[in-house]
Amino acid sequence: MKENRQDKIVEIIRNYDVGTQEELAERLREAGFSVTQATVSRDIRELKLSKVPRSDGGQKYVALEQAEGARGDRFIRVLHDALSSMATAQNLLVVRTVSGMAMAAATALDALRFPEVVGCIAGDDTIFVATHTWEEAQALMEKIKSVTA
Repeated sequence: MKENRQDKIVEIIRNYDVGTQEELAERLREAGFSVTQATVSRDIRELKLSKVPRSDGGQKYVALEQAEGARGDRFIRVLHDALSSMATAQNLLVVRTVSGMAMAAATALDALRFPEVVGCIAGDDTIFVATHTWEEAQALMEKIKSVTA
């Protein structure tokens, strides 16, 4: 039951801009799941959902399509340990890292399969991450901040 419910949560947030736990719980109820706010909160934590900005200024939940289990956690840890700063430049996200860590961090970004990432180029301490738009670059920066916090 839990796995089916969590699969449905991921489906819902991919198809709708869901900004609150209450809205998510309501959509789950409409889909036939009997849930409480505590259950939804726990599922959000277990699924490691993040909130990112919407174009209208609000926020929405997103599921990070990351490598499974401990391997995904390892990639997040690499990003956390390597990251120094980030800035957007048009449709690029410029990621600064600790010296010598850019290649490892770029590999982690690729492995986490963020849908905004078109590709990465890494040097010694800098990664240029190409996205389609400035908005995607901003959203990606927020996602990275949320998973490395």
